Amino acid sequence: MPASTILIADDDRSIRTVLSQALTRLGHDVRSTGNAATLWRWAAEDGVGDLIITDVIMPDENGLDLIPRLKRVRPELRIVVMSAQNTLMTAVRATERGAFEYLPKPFDLTELVAVVQRALSAPSNTSVQPATGGEAGEDDERLPLIGRSSAMQDIYRVMARLMGTDLTVMINGESGTGKELVARALHDYGKRRSGPFVAINMAAIPRELIESELFGHEKGAFTGATTRSTGRFEQAQGGSLFLDEIGDMPMEAQTRLLRVLQEGEYTTVGGRIPIRADVRIIAATHRDLRQLIRQGLFREDLFYRLNVVPIRIPPLRQRTEDIPALVRHFLTEATREGLPRKNLDQPALERLKAYHWPGNVRELENLVRRLAALYAQEVIGVDVVETELADSAATPAPSTEPQSEGLGAAVERNLKDYFAAHKDGLPASGLYDRVLHEVERPLIRLSLSATKGNQIKAAQLLGLNRNTLRKKIRELDIQVIRGLR
Repeated sequence: MPASTILIADDDRSIRTVLSQALTRLGHDVRSTGNAATLWRWAAEDGVGDLIITDVIMPDENGLDLIPRLKRVRPELRIVVMSAQNTLMTAVRATERGAFEYLPKPFDLTELVAVVQRALSAPSNTSVQPATGGEAGEDDERLPLIGRSSAMQDIYRVMARLMGTDLTVMINGESGTGKELVARALHDYGKRRSGPFVAINMAAIPRELIESELFGHEKGAFTGATTRSTGRFEQAQGGSLFLDEIGDMPMEAQTRLLRVLQEGEYTTVGGRIPIRADVRIIAATHRDLRQLIRQGLFREDLFYRLNVVPIRIPPLRQRTEDIPALVRHFLTEATREGLPRKNLDQPALERLKAYHWPGNVRELENLVRRLAALYAQEVIGVDVVETELADSAATPAPSTEPQSEGLGAAVERNLKDYFAAHKDGLPASGLYDRVLHEVERPLIRLSLSATKGNQIKAAQLLGLNRNTLRKKIRELDIQVIRGLR
């Protein structure tokens, strides 16, 4: 790669020094400054520089405000934004205004060098152009997503790149991690923000009604259809449709959804006239769809249509450094709802960071609201937190598995799905695995709950070898709460 001129603007002298030395060693001509005015003079007035690396907060001007002005006079100029204000909206605003890339501080020097090389080698017509749309303030308490961990930064950067597109997104994460919040943010700050956001949870709707809920139905389409009903696709026209727990969608509905994604149109149940679907699809699941594909429970072609851009939301136990910010956010929300203002002392926060959080962010939110509502002291200490965590651990988390459904009903329902998906004849195989999957996971969870997480006792109860039980726990992605008393 030929040598290029790189302009650096950051009010931190040490950062300017590190970047200048690293990029100079690569053979580039580097100029650095601590203010926006000098950067503007170099880039706009003198026409110098092939690439800019700029901070957001500088003594004379916000770096994000400078980007649109620079892009107007030099649209081919690539700009990399760095910021210690590493929130989702910083990433979104940087992308909206035309930045080539956004990197949170503290940054990894190797990653920054790779970004510089990619920016300099990219064709000029690939430089991101400023997007139109609304903006949001930097008040952390009002942000759609909370957290500044490295895991969340990766998500913010992906989301920022998606805001100006209609690409289909698949969000994967455990229950309670905030999948709908991510979907909401993609809509609220994306190109369809002026349209409706419509959500439907596949696990919460009877299987025989899902097609009608999604696509609507005509009068007389089935018994009880006394009037025409609009479906979620029609309600979401011009906006975004969030398909939550997509792994629970029955096969017949999967086939109809695949047609929508392929052809861009659908018909209502009982209808004949195709309706154009002007909708962005965002799907989410806590299940392993590839495993469901192997078991014949999910269409592989539909998976690839939905999984255009995957986003994985990490469980809270993998981003515990975000817990203090989340606690502050939930305490502020509780105050807005009329509860007394509370704070947690540092030992209490450290105890929360050490907890395993099987219910993820949703469990943390419920705990914080409970602390704000039930305890009189303004500053809550570790003893109170310890008591609440012990009470939570003693109560098994509610299962989302269909535990109340009888075995006969599970077999009958799966037979119905299979006949619907294989209308040319009886399928050769797969029913055993489907029914076993539905029965085995809740059975193991119930056994672990009954033995308070003791795997030895659970294996004895089930009549399984302990190693076999451990293998099944891993394969079925069952969360075990250990040490219950």
